[in-house]
Amino acid sequence: MTSSNSQIVRWLNLAGALTCIALLASAYYFEYEMYLDPCPMCIMQRIATLMVGVGCIVGFFAYRHYLTSLLAGIWTLASSIFGFYLSDHHRWLQSLPPDQVPACGPSLEYMVEAFPLEQLITVLLRGNGNCAEVSWSFWGLSMPFWLEIFFTGFIVASVVGIFLIIRQPKNS
Repeated sequence: MTSSNSQIVRWLNLAGALTCIALLASAYYFEYEMYLDPCPMCIMQRIATLMVGVGCIVGFFAYRHYLTSLLAGIWTLASSIFGFYLSDHHRWLQSLPPDQVPACGPSLEYMVEAFPLEQLITVLLRGNGNCAEVSWSFWGLSMPFWLEIFFTGFIVASVVGIFLIIRQPKNS
């Protein structure tokens, strides 16, 4: 990649990684300092945020290597789309009328111990009644809505980064 484009991609990745670190730190602050227990969809959104962060860190360090940068960008884009889907689904669950909210499920610890892996993943991706509760909001927007905004930003930044990578000649 040319020097200017590789530096732009590198700084996009650094900004993405730092944003993911801040989002995960916030999630743990809400859990351990504000005592807001995460629901299954919250846990999955944390995993998606971690996946985006890993892609950004790899992209930051591998900015001079065409294929590694491209793969990191694609990983980050896919993780961002996954996170957007989860946060959008979570927000949808929160918008349901009370009579349409799915039944609440057991705690995550119990599900990990008692459920087979396939059923656990299904519950984590689908959510349950615990996910419909809005326990925190800022400027009238719930946590999943804020994450949807962040994942949208990650998607845009990933697309820009991939575009900058692929329009450059392969150096390595």
